[in-house]
Amino acid sequence: MSSPHDTRFSLPSVDGSASAEVGVILMGLDARRLLAGLGLASLFDDPGQVTLAVDHARHDAPLQFSFDGLVATGTTRWLAARDTLSAAGGPAPDAASLRLAWEQTLRLLDNCDLDDAGPATVAYLAACWLRREEIDRHSH
Repeated sequence: MSSPHDTRFSLPSVDGSASAEVGVILMGLDARRLLAGLGLASLFDDPGQVTLAVDHARHDAPLQFSFDGLVATGTTRWLAARDTLSAAGGPAPDAASLRLAWEQTLRLLDNCDLDDAGPATVAYLAACWLRREEIDRHSH
């Protein structure tokens, strides 16, 4: 018997990973914010700090960089990593659960040579990979 409500965004289990919850949050961002986050990731390399900085840039808060500049930098980083991810991963995860798809994607990224990518870069690349059709439309 199927559930009458959408459980993709239900509360995590007690033993769920913090990383999966980061994934749920990042997957809720639009493509430009994901690309801006990826562009900024090398500066902070903390997904929460990157998300806050992107929101500041999006709302024209005084920063040393513009939102469009972050998107452009993220696009460059995405295009540089896209082929590596594609070669390693093949199709997107087939999981019905967003959290499970996130974990599968992180395992994929673990098997890729992403140079010195830190946790924020990996998190944003994972989100971009899971939404790559939309990200690719914004990258061309």
